[in-house]
Amino acid sequence: MYAISKATHNKASAMGYLVRPSTRKGKKMDVFDKKTGKKVASIGQKGAMDYHMYVKSKTHGESYARERRRLYLIRHKHNNKMSGRLAKALLW
Repeated sequence: MYAISKATHNKASAMGYLVRPSTRKGKKMDVFDKKTGKKVASIGQKGAMDYHMYVKSKTHGESYARERRRLYLIRHKHNNKMSGRLAKALLW
């Protein structure tokens, strides 16, 4: 199971969302609208690393995580779907 970081919870809350572990196979977390409680999207590929995982990793560290973030943002700069925007904001 994917452990949602405190930073991700804080970012989501500031944006008006709640995050919970995903009920959808292959996804890391489900994002819900804080006001309505309705599910907005399922984000993050389970098994893939994200910024917070790279930072915590003993073999990679923060400088490597920043480089991975930079490359991720370049790769996904044209992804304007709701799930893509949320993934960029919450996981990277």
